[in-house]
Amino acid sequence: MWLWFIAAFAAFFVKGVCGFANTLVFTSIMAFGTANRSISPVELLIGFPANFVLAWRGRKRLNRKIVLLCSLFMMLGGIPGALFLKTADVSAVRVFFGFVVLLTAGEILLCKEQTPRSGSGLPVLLIGLFSGFLSGMFGVGALMAACIEQMSEDMESFKANASAVFFLENIMRIPLYAFTGILTMESLKLAAMILPACLLGLYGGIYVSSLLKESVSRKIVILPLIASGISMILMNL
Repeated sequence: MWLWFIAAFAAFFVKGVCGFANTLVFTSIMAFGTANRSISPVELLIGFPANFVLAWRGRKRLNRKIVLLCSLFMMLGGIPGALFLKTADVSAVRVFFGFVVLLTAGEILLCKEQTPRSGSGLPVLLIGLFSGFLSGMFGVGALMAACIEQMSEDMESFKANASAVFFLENIMRIPLYAFTGILTMESLKLAAMILPACLLGLYGGIYVSSLLKESVSRKIVILPLIASGISMILMNL
């Protein structure tokens, strides 16, 4: 049980600092001994209030076009993702997730500050659908976060926009998980138990982020993500 508390604190500390990557960290810690279909609903339930907190804190920085467009695409991809999670082989999902972790870590490492770009067109659609598919499986919205980052003016507006998108996507995914049987009473009880660790980590991360440069905030998760991704791939091949 202690591992769930550690994972919740670590994941949402990162969320408070970077505005995303909480699911990557949480699942990377828990997936070595727990099936993804048991991890995802718990992370979804504790991530729901965390996304609301960050979106509300940055409500004056929200871009309605970014939030609505990206939320729609994620929701469309989330349905097949949740269905795949219900029937997928656990080892195959973990290997796939390991590659997702590595790709996301590489994107964060290589990403440079740039002028915000327009949130429209085929690239955003494809990224949104695929990100929704990953989110449906285990809540991974890092690819969409990377897209939102390029459309946001600064780190604070990025945190607000990304959290609002994930909050709206959570509203769709909670009943979807319940309908498919992924979300259970055991998930609810476990989420309620570790929620204090989640909120403590979140506010700790928010405080630390106010002391760091934006470039440092993004890169703080790279090394553990790379290590977790490689380990997960090797252990499940």
